[in-house]
Amino acid sequence: MTEILLHHYDNSPFSEKIRVCLGIKGLSWGAVDQPVIMPKPHLVPLTGGYRRIPVMQIGADIYCDSVLIARELERRYPHPSLFPTGDFGLAEALAYWSDRAVFQAAVAVIFGSLGAHVPEDFVKDRQALTGQPFDPARMAAVVPHMKAQLRAHVAMLEAQLADGRAFLTGVQPGLADANGYYNLWFVRSAFAPAAALYADFAAVAAWYDRVAAIGHGESRAVSPEQALEIARVAAPQADTISPHDAHHLGKPVTAAADDYGRDPISGVLAGSSDHHVAIRRTDESCGEIAVHVPRIGYVISFHD
Repeated sequence: MTEILLHHYDNSPFSEKIRVCLGIKGLSWGAVDQPVIMPKPHLVPLTGGYRRIPVMQIGADIYCDSVLIARELERRYPHPSLFPTGDFGLAEALAYWSDRAVFQAAVAVIFGSLGAHVPEDFVKDRQALTGQPFDPARMAAVVPHMKAQLRAHVAMLEAQLADGRAFLTGVQPGLADANGYYNLWFVRSAFAPAAALYADFAAVAAWYDRVAAIGHGESRAVSPEQALEIARVAAPQADTISPHDAHHLGKPVTAAADDYGRDPISGVLAGSSDHHVAIRRTDESCGEIAVHVPRIGYVISFHD
């Protein structure tokens, strides 16, 4: 099976980034709805414990983290490109701005503003995910600061669009737009009043509407049970191996995110590059699979 399956949920901001990428490429894909909070009994067998969303599945190959998912989409489906002006490194680097600095500001503004309206089970889940207190009441104290931070971030987008260009890097949309867009979408969808913070940025408002109009490609519903079966009857694709890692091939390896959701993924090294590692593992629910994680933002530990 070579169909793209995206394990996501509707209001996931990082999933929205990838849905926009799918729209830019005009791809068809299977939408596998996963729970917002744990437990996720049909996801962790595929990932080996990784619980963050989104996860992309193609057969028995599992791709974790939106940065790596976007890279893999470009590798497999290069036209139309997510890098229409050839700014590969710059557009990818932009993710580490949007995924960390802008995202953290958006989270504080949204949940600090919602306060006591945030469900208790969600709070407990996010505390377990981050390993730190997730207290909307305490976030409320920093909302004024984070509102200023968020507005400053959006002002940078306004400056990039000030010459009248349609998209951040020119006349065609790309990964830079998906990265810049999804946090604003998150604010608007999760706590719409906060969008007033940057409503006076006319160029951003017009650009936001153009990105939203791209859509998400063509999706169909796939159940989590079907996704497990698709993995079970498939086999992982052969992967490359970096010469720097060749002596680790076939040996035990563990990978874990270095910021939050640090649940380790363990198996044997099946492939690698400067940008990723592939971990081969077996699970009774889905057979032999390869879990791919990015290098940046993850601790990779080899066990010779």
